[in-house]
Amino acid sequence: MRSPQGARESAQDTTYRWLKRHIGSLPRHEGTFLTEAEVCEATGTSRTPVREALLRLETEGFLKIMPKKGAFVPPVSDAEIEAVMQARELVEDWCVRRAAPLAEGLAPELDELVREQGGLLEDPVAFIECDRAFHRAIVRTAGNAVLAEFYETLRDRQVRMGLRAIAAEEDRARVVLAEHTAIVDALRSGDPLRSARALAAHLGGTLAVLRLPAVANWDDR
Repeated sequence: MRSPQGARESAQDTTYRWLKRHIGSLPRHEGTFLTEAEVCEATGTSRTPVREALLRLETEGFLKIMPKKGAFVPPVSDAEIEAVMQARELVEDWCVRRAAPLAEGLAPELDELVREQGGLLEDPVAFIECDRAFHRAIVRTAGNAVLAEFYETLRDRQVRMGLRAIAAEEDRARVVLAEHTAIVDALRSGDPLRSARALAAHLGGTLAVLRLPAVANWDDR
């Protein structure tokens, strides 16, 4: 039998994941307020785990808690999307080219992450966390600590945009798996240019989806 503490942690985790999914499906050009009461009703949990989940998401940069108003989810502008994706392209292109000659050690790790992602198609939050680990492994392998540190500063926006991307297009998660597989195959060949092209195709596909005007709701699928 689970302890009350364990039950509370489980409720917080459920609420946290629901909120991340919900935030990913919100209209990106409009700021949105979320209230504790609304989240409680949607998730079937009490105010305590909802409050804890909101605080957790605030520390991750997904929202800002405003006293007596609720939690404000800021809009994501076209300019921000372009800037983040350009930054990712600059860093990851350099890194994937330098990781290609080192792929003998990297490829098995990436293979495992792709397999793990394949089992997470129904869990968008875990899917994007795994996606993030895939790209971070490439950046880490390139061996530039300064770039790796900068890349970590993109994390919160990268996760939010990743959630939006797979919410925006029904088959996007499966396309991501195919694109990740292509990146691993290119890296395994040891060819820096082929690896860079596979990565560029993947990031370009993500940017194209993020530019879509509307986002579907997971609950409607």
